[in-house]
Amino acid sequence: MYRVPDQSGKRIVVTGANSGTGKEAAKRLAAAGAEVVMAVRSPERGEAARAEIAAAVPEARLDVRRLDLADLNSVRLFAEDLLADGEPIHTLINNAGIMRPPKRLETADGFELQFGTNFLGPFLLTNLLLHRLVESGGGRIATMTSGVAHNAAIRFTDLQWRASYRPFAAYGQSKLGNMLMGIRLAQIAEARGWPLLSTLAHPGYTRTNLQTAGLNLARSPEAAKPPIRRTLLPSQDVAHGAEPILFAAADPAAAQGAYYGPKRMLTGPTRRIDLPRSARSGPDYAASLWSIAADLTAAPGLDAL
Repeated sequence: MYRVPDQSGKRIVVTGANSGTGKEAAKRLAAAGAEVVMAVRSPERGEAARAEIAAAVPEARLDVRRLDLADLNSVRLFAEDLLADGEPIHTLINNAGIMRPPKRLETADGFELQFGTNFLGPFLLTNLLLHRLVESGGGRIATMTSGVAHNAAIRFTDLQWRASYRPFAAYGQSKLGNMLMGIRLAQIAEARGWPLLSTLAHPGYTRTNLQTAGLNLARSPEAAKPPIRRTLLPSQDVAHGAEPILFAAADPAAAQGAYYGPKRMLTGPTRRIDLPRSARSGPDYAASLWSIAADLTAAPGLDAL
């Protein structure tokens, strides 16, 4: 089991911290001494997760705050509230996501749900908190992507999947978007000499509610699929599945722009892995998506930093 290095004195934001890899990361970071801001869509579920973590880690410092990544106004309000505290932010973990709703759904802003929730929401959040993270003098942004992104592509001619919606391909595009965001941010940080590390991770095949929550969005309660307990493919529990993002977010050995995942792709101890070909489609690929996302979200310009 990976042991998280001492995080005393650090304030870490974890999105999707009420379940799955987010909750596991929040628990282990708190146990390592960090103050953890649990950014969750449902405050009630967030409080339940906080109570569960506190029972296991009595000394945990946990702050539950509402964040709906499918609503850009919610992202802005969350960031405004957090920045108004005047406290440093040392690490942002972009972990929350949704996977494969069976029919095309939209965010509050009219974006395809997976592209909006998994990519555009975290993109805006990252940009809104970027100044405070740079100010911390050693900030880190760790972004969760997926092995599905390895065979994905950015559909620049129809980012919102209006012409034809394919759930798995749309999910892959959104997670490739996460990967390109992290890559571009690493490039920007290096070019500008910022004391900021941008890292990437994927959880392999980890058994969480991610695989069923999205599928159940368009189903009645009676037809809802239960959480996955067993799989035909090699899989791992959440304690192991959270380790790549924990390494990317907290380990001193994590490198700028590096990508971490399970040794055997679906399972195993964390190792650095090569960026897939899908994320290396020319020098302007990540920059182009960054520019489009900035326009779609009205994110603050980097020149303000």
